Amino acid sequence: MTLQVKPTGSGRWDLVALGEVLLRLDPGEERIHTARTFRAWEGGGEYNVARGLRRCFGMSTTVVTALADNPIGRLIEDLMLQGGVDTSHLRWSAYDGIGRSVRNGLNFTERGFGVRAAVGCSDRANSAASQLRPGEIDWRDIFEGEGTRWLHTGGIFAGLSDTTPAVVAEAIEAAHRAGAIVSFDLNFRESLWRSRGGSAAAQAAMREIVRSVDVVVGNEEDYVAALGLAVRGADAAFARLDPAAYEAMLREAAREFPNLSLLAATLRVARTATRNDWGAVVLADGEFHETANRPDMEILDRIGGGDSFASGLIYGLLTGRSPAESAEYGVAHGALAMTTPGDTSMATLAEVERLVRGGGARVTR
Repeated sequence: MTLQVKPTGSGRWDLVALGEVLLRLDPGEERIHTARTFRAWEGGGEYNVARGLRRCFGMSTTVVTALADNPIGRLIEDLMLQGGVDTSHLRWSAYDGIGRSVRNGLNFTERGFGVRAAVGCSDRANSAASQLRPGEIDWRDIFEGEGTRWLHTGGIFAGLSDTTPAVVAEAIEAAHRAGAIVSFDLNFRESLWRSRGGSAAAQAAMREIVRSVDVVVGNEEDYVAALGLAVRGADAAFARLDPAAYEAMLREAAREFPNLSLLAATLRVARTATRNDWGAVVLADGEFHETANRPDMEILDRIGGGDSFASGLIYGLLTGRSPAESAEYGVAHGALAMTTPGDTSMATLAEVERLVRGGGARVTR
């Protein structure tokens, strides 16, 4: 099925993101457990896509989320305002003084180096976003009153609590009723499901959601863990890029979920924490495309690379580019995002387009 994207200017928002926004605490070159100082960033799998579309690609985006009303929440809001994503759909939850009933999520992340892998430690249970429930958001006003071309959400938000999958389903229904495209990033996080039924519960929830979306993205491991698919011909550690194996996987997913118009997967081989092979594949209208892969790419901070891929891909599709060209924008944007610290992209559209055209790393002046 070919995507029928609403034309530019047909609504207030090019994209609405539904997800949690956390405070990321980054020890820089240190380790989490020995650090004495941390740099603060905002970040969240779904939000990062909206931010990339706004800051790099100049599109109009908003985020539906919730924060506890305390100084940490106000810090996250201030970081979001700097990112340019509209906050008019940010809900504030009353704070009880110590976070017994509601709090803001924290995400401690060290970048890794060489043979030492990146490490993330989330502290997010009972967050304001995880307590969102069906019936609390006026989705009809967002999609029909204000007008929205695209909804993006993902497996991180869906995995936060027992209520968030229903919020996702409610948003998807409203988006489709208004003619908006819906994308879902599988973004499987084992830590979110460990005490809530594990992989079986995650797959049950994710598969139900994927049956009602238009576009699905993820990395090679997400398709296995979140949807229970097999990557035949690739080893369990994903230690090599084999586009043929991933083509078979995407075609299997397309057969199982015929509602999907486009499926995309980022491909990464982590040779070390700071040197990765990087690329992507996409399946749309029965046609399989492999991007120009970047072997042995140097990385400063890998967190958010997949989200930046998604925002570049969506930008391409929103602006009428082909699935193949859109995937190239996604891979280029993701590559650039991993050269800077923090979850979110600091790239410019000119830099992305230069990389898409095959530009190198010579000094630009």
